[in-house]
Amino acid sequence: MRLIQFHLPNLGRRVGIVTRDDEIIDVTSEESPGVLEILELANRESISIGVLLADIQERVSNPPLSIPPHPHRAAEPRDGKLKLELLNVPPDLNKPHLLLPLHPPEVWGCGVTYKRSADMRDEDSEQGIYSRVYNANRPEIFYKGTSPRCAGPNDFICIRSDSKLTATEPELAYILGADGEVAGYTICNDVSAWDLERENPLYLPQSKVFHGCCALGPMFVTASEIDNPYKLDVKCIVLRNDKTLYEGDVNTSQINWRFEELTEFLCRDNPVPIGTVVSTGTGIIVPNHLPLAAGDIVQIEISGLGTLSNPVRQL
Repeated sequence: MRLIQFHLPNLGRRVGIVTRDDEIIDVTSEESPGVLEILELANRESISIGVLLADIQERVSNPPLSIPPHPHRAAEPRDGKLKLELLNVPPDLNKPHLLLPLHPPEVWGCGVTYKRSADMRDEDSEQGIYSRVYNANRPEIFYKGTSPRCAGPNDFICIRSDSKLTATEPELAYILGADGEVAGYTICNDVSAWDLERENPLYLPQSKVFHGCCALGPMFVTASEIDNPYKLDVKCIVLRNDKTLYEGDVNTSQINWRFEELTEFLCRDNPVPIGTVVSTGTGIIVPNHLPLAAGDIVQIEISGLGTLSNPVRQL
C-alpha cells in the first residue's frame, strides 16, 4: 500500500491510502490518527501493517475523498475526487496539502555507503577517512534529528546561517517496524553543511542536525510494494530560477551495505523506537561549486516512491 499524511482545512491531519488511480481513501480514525500510530497498533496486535490497514479500511468504509468545487483550484478534476496531485502543493492551513509521510520519533542517517561518495569526499579530505569507512566492518551511522526538524513535501529545507557550502543528499530511506523489520520506504533529502564537516569531522552533528535539515516524502510505501530495494533508480534535479542547475542519478544496487546490517549496528545496545526513519546514504554528489542557495528547488525521484520536491531557505 501507498500511504500519505495530509492536511484538510478544519479537520487537520488525515491518513490516506493512495489508490492505483492516485485517488485518496481516508482511513483516519481514533485508533489510526497517523501513520506512526498505525505502525504501533500493528505491533501491539502482532499483525502486518497491510492486514491492519485492510481491516481499518473495511471498518471505516470511506470512499475516495471528494472536495467541493473551488473556482481557483484549476487542477481540480471534474469529478471532484481528491487526488494526490491536488495535495502536492506548498503547505497552507487553508488548503489541502501533503504532510510528512509519518512523524518519526527519530531519524538516523548512514554515510559513505556508495563508493562514489567515498571517492569524491576523499578528494576534499587529507585524511582519507571516507574510504576507510567505506571499506570498514562498521558503517557510519549518525543521528539526524526528530520530526520537528523535518520538512514534508513542498516545505522548506534550510541552509544553516553559518554555512557557505550546504548540499542536498538524495537518499532511499526505510522505516523500522517491530524487531528491526523494514515496514516501508520513503524518500529522504539528507541536507548537510559540508563545509562544517570538512573543517573538522567532530563538527558532524552540527553539519547534519539543524532546522530543516531533512525532508521526507511524499509517501510511505509498505515494504511489500517494493520488489527489490537494491534495484531502484534515484534521480535528483536542483532548479535555480526555473533552470536546471544540476542533475544526477544513481541506482541503489551500488549501496555497499544490506539494510539488515545497518539496522543491526543501529539497534546494537541502542533502543530504537518503531517508526524510526533510517536513511541509507547518497550516491549523488553535487559538485562543490554548486552549493544550495535560497530560492533553489530540489527534486528527488525514486522509482516506486514518487517525487519529493522542496524549496530552499536560508536561516
